[in-house]
Amino acid sequence: MANKYTKSALMDELIASSGVLNPPVPGTFVDGIVVSVVKNKVLVDLDGTSTGIISGQEANDSLNTLKTLQPGDSIYAYVLEEENEDGLIVLSLRKASQEKTWKKFVDAYESDKSIQVMANEANKGGLLLNIDGIKGFIPVSQLAPLHYPRVDGADSNEILARLGKLVGIPLTVRIINLDREGGKLILSEKAAEEETRGVALDKLDVGQKVKGRISGIVKFGIFVTFGGLEGLVHISEIAWGHVKDPRDYGRLGEDTEVMVIGKDKDKISLSMKRLTPDPWVEATKKYEVGTVVEGEINRITPFGAFMKLENDINGLIHVSEVTADENPDITQYLKVGEKVKAKVIAIDPEDHRVGLSIKAMSEKEEKKEEKKKKAKKEESEEKVEEVAEEEAK
Repeated sequence: MANKYTKSALMDELIASSGVLNPPVPGTFVDGIVVSVVKNKVLVDLDGTSTGIISGQEANDSLNTLKTLQPGDSIYAYVLEEENEDGLIVLSLRKASQEKTWKKFVDAYESDKSIQVMANEANKGGLLLNIDGIKGFIPVSQLAPLHYPRVDGADSNEILARLGKLVGIPLTVRIINLDREGGKLILSEKAAEEETRGVALDKLDVGQKVKGRISGIVKFGIFVTFGGLEGLVHISEIAWGHVKDPRDYGRLGEDTEVMVIGKDKDKISLSMKRLTPDPWVEATKKYEVGTVVEGEINRITPFGAFMKLENDINGLIHVSEVTADENPDITQYLKVGEKVKAKVIAIDPEDHRVGLSIKAMSEKEEKKEEKKKKAKKEESEEKVEEVAEEEAK
């Protein structure tokens, strides 16, 4: 009669009947109780049947579990080897934590939920993360407005410096791509804000005053973030007068107040100057056509010179109104800082323009001289006629 059991099956039955458990299998997870913790080595009791060891880099996980472990604590670990040369089962905290982390990432990805992460490193393309061996990347284009590095000329060194300041800072993101086999994630801070941004945008009204923070300063204006939104204060909306450099009107990260003046889909137009009275309203009363004014030349361009009349009010002396000479070199007649007199020849309060003329001042003097000469000539002719009449008598 054939033997009912094979050798392997017999052993399994004997083990089962004796109450002895099968040893943990590599690639599986086990629960255990901490026996001792010495530096970066942890001994773990596995159901009283065997002992496991966690050491080296396998003892380090993203939660720094090793620092808080005490004898008697329950622990969840990954089985690396069935038995080492000392008869201990080799375990890993890092791999167990990685599995938990992957589960968290997969759940967040599938449910489209936001998670919080911290970058370990920055490069010119974005932020790099490494969580229990799982690599993540937040491209620059996926950063929220407050963190997006707006840099004139796309200076790569300045961009890197800005991104470096985000390393180690908690960021709320959404996973937009997950590669389990490659152990990689693509994350987006911008996507995490989409829902709140949409709600905030719907509630935003033109004419509304809002308090925010300066998120970027470039040649053409100032970016301001507020309530999950970001808008642009164009250079023409920073101040009523001429703005040479937007950096003179704020610093990155500084709190500020602005007015919403336009909303077109995702683009929000803001203004700083409209929070103050328009000086041009009074200017229309003060600078009537024909009025002679005196001021300092504060800017010279190929088409004319600008004269400062008062704060935020400049008048333009067009090159054709400087002198009667044809095609004059304006720099030969006027210098920055020089005080001159000019006549108001035009004013447009809607476009905020005052036209001035120096030539009109000299023409006025020339007309006076001509009038005097004409009067003297007429007086002289009258005397000649009187003499002639006397002689005729």
